[in-house]
Amino acid sequence: MTLLFCSTTDRSDRWLSELDARLPGLEVRVWPEMGDPADIEMALVWKPPHGLLATLPNLKLIVSLGAGVESLLLDPTLPEVPLVRMVSEGLTVDMAGYVALQVLRWHRLLDEYKALQQAGRWEPLDPCPASEVSVGILGMGELGMASAKTLLSMDYRVLGWSRTPKALPGVESFSGPDGLAAMLGQCNLLVCLLPLTAETRGLLNRKLFAALPKGAVVVNAARGGHLVEDDLLAALESGHIAGASLDVFAEEPLPAGHPFWTHPKVHVTPHVAAITHPSRSAAVVAEAITAFREGRPLPNLVDRSQGY
Repeated sequence: MTLLFCSTTDRSDRWLSELDARLPGLEVRVWPEMGDPADIEMALVWKPPHGLLATLPNLKLIVSLGAGVESLLLDPTLPEVPLVRMVSEGLTVDMAGYVALQVLRWHRLLDEYKALQQAGRWEPLDPCPASEVSVGILGMGELGMASAKTLLSMDYRVLGWSRTPKALPGVESFSGPDGLAAMLGQCNLLVCLLPLTAETRGLLNRKLFAALPKGAVVVNAARGGHLVEDDLLAALESGHIAGASLDVFAEEPLPAGHPFWTHPKVHVTPHVAAITHPSRSAAVVAEAITAFREGRPLPNLVDRSQGY
């Protein structure tokens, strides 16, 4: 079986080395050097050009290098073959760390301390205890659950919302439209870790921001499509939203001159909250390929009707 590797942001040499150690003898071709497309039965991809996978007549399996697969599902020519998304312990640990970092940044007043440092002023501030800070998490899948556990270990009050009911000890759980409305008014910080679907696109909008308490902070580490950027800028300008940490954007890279680059209440990171490192994620790919070869159930199989 031949595998096609296609990503403009991941180093193919590292992936080929890690895959060879786990699947010796596997033939891997790196796009755009595909050779005969009819030879390719599997594809390991991140945001391949729309239409590319449809040119592979014998394609039988697609493995995504990322946890989100919306860019693949938006391809109207995507072949009707099994699609596996990346669920890696390394990605999960990274995301939980990123969420904790952003919560601490805002709760522990690090921006204020930076300003005091620049002014040469020694002035201890007085943030409230973590137990008095309520952090709401949108999306209680693998990443949301891990982030919630990390925040619980730091004594934050954690609330979690998901499309369907989920239970995690120590987390106050909400679900459905009524649950979202009930949770939002209690959140000092709101963290978005949802998959991007037709139902969640644009969820972080004017209406949602108005439902948060005045002075709340928004963290988006899911997908840029969740956020209505103009609505956030308006909420920041009014002072209702105190700040935002954004790792994902509607257009990536974030265009030069975009207001987020210089906004004093916005922290920008370039889609790095959780990174698919070959050394710790190749085993997940190898397991999917091995299961496919052996005719076993595929791990982390995407339900196309749900979008994840």
